[in-house]
Amino acid sequence: MTHTAEIPYGAYWSTPFARWQGSLSHLNSVELAAHVAKQEMAARDIPMEALDYGVLGMTVPQKSSFYGLPWMTGMMGADHVGGPTISQACATSARCLQAATQEVDAGLSETTLVMTADRTSNGPQVFYPDPQSVGGTGSHENWTLDNMVKDPYGGTSMTQTAENVARKYQFTTEAQHDVVLRRWEQYQDAVKDDNAFQKTYMRLPFDVPDKRYRKTVHQMAGDEGVTASNKEGLAKLRPVIEDGTVTFGGQTHPADGNSAMIVTTADKAKDLSQDKGVRIKLLGFGLARTEMSHMPAAPVPASERALEQAGLSIKDIDAVKTHNPFAVNDLVFAHETGFPLEDMNNYGCSLIFGHPQGPTGLRLVIEMIEELKLRGGGNGLFTGCAAGDTAMAVVLSVGDQ
Repeated sequence: MTHTAEIPYGAYWSTPFARWQGSLSHLNSVELAAHVAKQEMAARDIPMEALDYGVLGMTVPQKSSFYGLPWMTGMMGADHVGGPTISQACATSARCLQAATQEVDAGLSETTLVMTADRTSNGPQVFYPDPQSVGGTGSHENWTLDNMVKDPYGGTSMTQTAENVARKYQFTTEAQHDVVLRRWEQYQDAVKDDNAFQKTYMRLPFDVPDKRYRKTVHQMAGDEGVTASNKEGLAKLRPVIEDGTVTFGGQTHPADGNSAMIVTTADKAKDLSQDKGVRIKLLGFGLARTEMSHMPAAPVPASERALEQAGLSIKDIDAVKTHNPFAVNDLVFAHETGFPLEDMNNYGCSLIFGHPQGPTGLRLVIEMIEELKLRGGGNGLFTGCAAGDTAMAVVLSVGDQ
């Protein structure tokens, strides 16, 4: 399958990610996304009138988010733009990117804004009325926390899915910690020289507004909540589940933030590009579901399907980025595909900088584009797992016009 949609170079951005209950915990994620988008569109000289469609991805409801994408674009100053709001757990970014690509491919949109935004902090406390229960009492759900600890179908926690994969492949705690140390080392390349790599797509320092967006109440120098890892410190950690292998050091942490990207036609991509010599083509997408309660293994078949659609093999891929809520994810991917474990996730990954769910994948795709540009071009694969033992993958290329 051939996709005609392209990504204009530089027509994307991300906030730094803030730890759970950190610097962004007081802000409605949809309002913050609109606030950031308005600034970033202006900084790139991209007029709101250029947009004719939008896709909003989010997984944690916010006050008034029933109105979704039209509310966000209205706050941006693009109240002529409509579109859906999509939620597919941690695969939300990839799904939104595919939805935008399909819209442009079909000729239904010329220029689509993909926006992903989430705040895991202070998630909703939901009450579900039940008139047939005793006394009419319903049930309560902590939206963010309860869904991390129990899959309603598989009956397991997210951590248990990682343990199941670790047991199947005999991945030890030490092997998982070795991955963490390598990912920490790679993240240092993104923050060196005053965050030079991250500043290719991220405004730093980032001004955190008050709830009314009238003044700056704090500045973030970069990602907040990143924990430095070393071999001695990791060795002291005990597995989260008794008789298991996965420690808190071998998994990511919840976070807040947003990421965005423009998808458009080939001709329009040239006009909106921040570097007219760079061309970014979307080559393939893949969705897969693996066996129950083995979530970290799902990115492998999803990647295979995306590569098949792109007409490529893993040997044709120059850069791999993964949403890796557990170090186990990268171990099983390398084991099954043969891609070198140490070469995945250059410049950062969610294992290190945190996981705001919806925006995570889109930030990783952005970083993959920037890595490929530094390499002089090539093919990239992003893949990541999601709740329900599913995963999505995206294949793209960066080259000359």
